[in-house]
Amino acid sequence: MKPNKLITDNPELLNYITDTLHITVLGGIKFTGLDRLKVTLKLVAKSNTQNVFRHNVDLYNTIQTGQLIERASAFLDIATDKVNQVITELTTALETYRAEHLESLKPKVQEKVQLTEAQRKAAISFLKSSDLLKHTKQSIAQSGIIGEETNALIAYLIYTSRKRVMPLHLMCLGASGTGKTWLQEKVGELIPEEDKLEITTLTTNAFYYFGKDELKHKLLLIEDLDGAENVLYPLRELQSKRKISKTVTLKDSKGNLKTVTINVEGPVCVSGCTTREELYEDNANRCMLLYMDNSKEQDARIMEYQRQLSAGHIDQLEQNKVKEQLKNVQRVLQNITVRNPYATYLKLPDEVFKPRRTMLLLLLFIETVTYYHQYQRELKTDVSTGEKYIESTIADIEGALTLLELTLLKKSDELNDACRNFFERLKTWLKLQGTENFYSKDIRSALRLSHSSMQRYLTELERLNYVKIIKGNRYKGFEYKVSNWNDLEQLQNKSKEMIKGVLDHIQSITSSPPVAHTGNELLNSQKKRKNRQ
Repeated sequence: MKPNKLITDNPELLNYITDTLHITVLGGIKFTGLDRLKVTLKLVAKSNTQNVFRHNVDLYNTIQTGQLIERASAFLDIATDKVNQVITELTTALETYRAEHLESLKPKVQEKVQLTEAQRKAAISFLKSSDLLKHTKQSIAQSGIIGEETNALIAYLIYTSRKRVMPLHLMCLGASGTGKTWLQEKVGELIPEEDKLEITTLTTNAFYYFGKDELKHKLLLIEDLDGAENVLYPLRELQSKRKISKTVTLKDSKGNLKTVTINVEGPVCVSGCTTREELYEDNANRCMLLYMDNSKEQDARIMEYQRQLSAGHIDQLEQNKVKEQLKNVQRVLQNITVRNPYATYLKLPDEVFKPRRTMLLLLLFIETVTYYHQYQRELKTDVSTGEKYIESTIADIEGALTLLELTLLKKSDELNDACRNFFERLKTWLKLQGTENFYSKDIRSALRLSHSSMQRYLTELERLNYVKIIKGNRYKGFEYKVSNWNDLEQLQNKSKEMIKGVLDHIQSITSSPPVAHTGNELLNSQKKRKNRQ
């Protein structure tokens, strides 16, 4: 054991050993209140271990420290200057120990990975590949995501938007056990570690304790929104305003009260999972919504993958290589402005609820698709501002609309996802039975639902006039009849027609010959051009 060494194996019983003294700090030290260093010391002389001197002292108090040195020197029969030297060295050692402990509590800043030239070229080559969205979708599947490839690609693109000035946000929805958290986690593994923050639970003021720029362009992965219920308001502010602030009252060194404003800057990309869309409606309105595939076919795919993995038939090394490549793809994406010259031609179906926010999400998603294709788009310069930018193409719009077809459909559906799934299963079962009428007890047994879920779905369907009660009472049970059989097909057709109509309209506009200018129009356009110059 080396002399003059602070032994910290037990934080409640620190030991400091010199040639003359063995000092034990009973109860350790407090790591708060850096303006004081209160300790309870037990001093034992090496020459006579029978004599033990104990004393409680604030080592930052000169008077108390002086008394400690004098009394310990007299009691232990050691020269005053020797005791003074040991106490001074002990104070320094305790300060260093406290500073190192506080430093260890600080979150470790993830260092950005420096790509080799070969890695950089491979990532750029990936981004230059033809049919990039299809190629990315295939790579995501090769990384170990089974089924849900379209949802995974949408999530990957949304997570990519964290690098932009106005990022998108994501909410994964589905019943318990349908894989929403798994999907978020797996796609999150394709994002560089230095660009994401995974969160399980958050306290009320948690976001305000981040550094001002600590969250900028970060991906926040929230495992379950129930664990972040206390911070839903600042979370919404980060999503909408891309910054949050809080004013608090503090005392200065003289005891005077003063107000201090804490600012945390965004933008951030937020992704969360929940089973309760209605509960988090305000947050859901700001997000792209992904609905999990809970079909039997998806169950079969997942279980087959689990068996293959357990048998050792899955090449996990190859999966990790694909993950690293997709991370490197993210690392080479540059901050560039995107403009969509076709934005004025876009429209939504009249059935879409909250069309203003839906239109904004659609436009941002198209811009994100363009941003992801930045190595395949011509870099242009705005003559008036000098700003560099790239433009969306018709292919970008078509790719975005195709990916979001289900999302736009859900935005047009007045039934939530769980109720819609029940209604479609109900209609399928009734068609097999060759009837339009049913009793709830028969359906509950056939579809294996709990009584509470069954009643909740039927109440909602009856309220919206999808089913109606024919006869019965609450004692003998009610007989229901389906009154709307083709609503989903109608929504699907309108969604497809909207996408086709938008693309056809843009194609017709861009393929038509330029309109000849009249003399006055030509003169006006020349004047405008001169003014810009």
